[in-house]
Amino acid sequence: MPWNNNGIPRPSSPRLARRNEINTEGVKRDVIVIGASAGGVMALEELFRSLPARLPAAIGVVLHRGTSPGELVTVLARRSPLPVIEPKDSVPLKPGLIYLAPADHHLLFEHGGITAYRGPKEHSARPAIDPLFRSAATSYGERVVGMLLTGAGDDGVSGLIAISQASGLTLAQDPDDAYMPYMPINAMRFDDVAAVYPLRDMAAVVTALVRGQSMAPGPKHRVK
Repeated sequence: MPWNNNGIPRPSSPRLARRNEINTEGVKRDVIVIGASAGGVMALEELFRSLPARLPAAIGVVLHRGTSPGELVTVLARRSPLPVIEPKDSVPLKPGLIYLAPADHHLLFEHGGITAYRGPKEHSARPAIDPLFRSAATSYGERVVGMLLTGAGDDGVSGLIAISQASGLTLAQDPDDAYMPYMPINAMRFDDVAAVYPLRDMAAVVTALVRGQSMAPGPKHRVK
């Protein structure tokens, strides 16, 4: 069995193929949704600290976490140029903010706002990634960029499919770059994501997509 760069056993990835540039339509994609699980704290810290301070986009984030509140929002905000908040109920959606799903609550985009609610678990998780991704696709369509980072399992896959079907863009972290490669691999197999990037490139990609620019698809793109 192959191993990724972090020494984690990795199943065979889908085969490699080249892709064309993404976002050649020039759409300003200003609603960003991100999902992560195992290894996600370090991945999100790296991503956030590379974002520009005045990014004109709203960012929703789900990280699989325990039921106790903890200090995650403080940890992630420490090096982020954008404010990181945990909505306690429904709040208006504003650009330039990162909305983190609170412990034991899903996070949803709806009616021009963002809502934390304690609905049923999905994929044995609460918060789960799929509810956030699906709600973004329903509410904002082609303006959405869905990004699936390190983690195990397939949470986020059906949400990425919903984003693709709504003409949004879907991205995955390169499995060889991920602490835990299984969520990105499942995304690539079942959603056929638009592009795959190492984590170090994600902030620049997001910034370009928010501005409506096109981007090269990354090294080689794995497809089914």
